[in-house]
Amino acid sequence: MKLFRITFALLLFAGTMYAQEQETELPNTLEGQFTDVIENSNRYQDYKVVKIYKLNDLKKSVFDSIAALEAQIDSSQTTVTRQDNEIGTLSQDLKTTQEDLALSKKREDGISFLGALLPKATYNGIMWTIILVLIAGVAFLVYKFKSSHRDTRAAQLKLAETEEEFETHRQRTLEREQQLRRKLQDEINKQKKGS
Repeated sequence: MKLFRITFALLLFAGTMYAQEQETELPNTLEGQFTDVIENSNRYQDYKVVKIYKLNDLKKSVFDSIAALEAQIDSSQTTVTRQDNEIGTLSQDLKTTQEDLALSKKREDGISFLGALLPKATYNGIMWTIILVLIAGVAFLVYKFKSSHRDTRAAQLKLAETEEEFETHRQRTLEREQQLRRKLQDEINKQKKGS
């Protein structure tokens, strides 16, 4: 009987060693731990008898894994929130930058005229219109000046001719008056001599 007990102890020891080798071979994941609990549990009819310490270890591993995953989810959620805030800030910065760029392009492509920012083509059109209107105005004034100058010369020539005619007429009238006075004086003198 002693031999039977020694043999039984050796077999039990060998089985334990074999089980420990299998335990170390399985990965330390939840799936590996579940597999270990199921495979290393004893059978009783259609039931499996699971050792309490293995069940407690499995429970602890499951809760640790859940806590680690929850912490990872919280960390990921914090990261997502922070990144959303950064994206919002960057989007606002991008919008501001795009507005500044559009304003800069508008200023670069335009010219400030009388307090209004006009495109260069419109500004050039306005300037050329003003220049053409001024040239037309100057040409009109030059034409009017020459026309007035010509009319003034003609009027001056006519005035000179009229003055000359008037002077001639005055001279003739003066000569006639003088002749009439002489005749009158001659008549008066004749009348005085005859009386």
